[in-house]
Amino acid sequence: MYQPRTYRHEIKDADLVSFTVAVKETDLYIRAVRDLTTEALAAIHEIRSPLEEYIREHPLFLHSLAPVAVESGAAEIVRVMAEAARLANVGPMAAVAGAVAELVGRKLLAFSPEVIVENGGDIFLKVNSKRQIGIHAGESTFTSKLAIEVEPGQTPLGVCTSSGTVGPSLSLGLADAAIVLSPSAALADAAATAVGNLVKSEQDIDAAIGHGKQIKGISGILVIVGGSMGAWGDIRLVKT
Repeated sequence: MYQPRTYRHEIKDADLVSFTVAVKETDLYIRAVRDLTTEALAAIHEIRSPLEEYIREHPLFLHSLAPVAVESGAAEIVRVMAEAARLANVGPMAAVAGAVAELVGRKLLAFSPEVIVENGGDIFLKVNSKRQIGIHAGESTFTSKLAIEVEPGQTPLGVCTSSGTVGPSLSLGLADAAIVLSPSAALADAAATAVGNLVKSEQDIDAAIGHGKQIKGISGILVIVGGSMGAWGDIRLVKT
């Protein structure tokens, strides 16, 4: 079910140009030094086409909730998703939004030195100045009151969110937000799912973070349930 992404209108910085691009299920909000709609559309089609073809030939890749082995000659997005799923021990589609955001973003870096790509709460960014990413965690008291501050030296970076209370994505848990940072947006996406799946109540926050920080390649974790939160790693929170 489509849900209006009203949080996209809360971005305050004015030094980058914002535009949206949508192809089928892919709905991206992009910020760059200029409008790159044409280039973004081309990138989405280039990335989606081999993924759609692979899923037609290997439907298990779409439906599995566990890692799936793929051929070494598979398309880049298929291999990226499969590897992220393997590391996080989830199904490959748990990495799709982050993988698309990152692969589109990296293609757009040929046209803009700074790029931010948001794909349903999963973000890839490469920036040259300090940026803040607002936290949206449903009915939690922390929603719109905190942000994650990202330094240029941390990027390229993936910042991805899984929620059991917000949005249509599959989560087996009840976290208002399980947010993971990683140099790989695909891995951040898959790991956010893995962490979020373990959260049924605020009592599960520490254990979920403990599990997540064992995933190789993760640099930061934030878990929010109602009025409680826990954080680990290279993640800086600021008030908004």
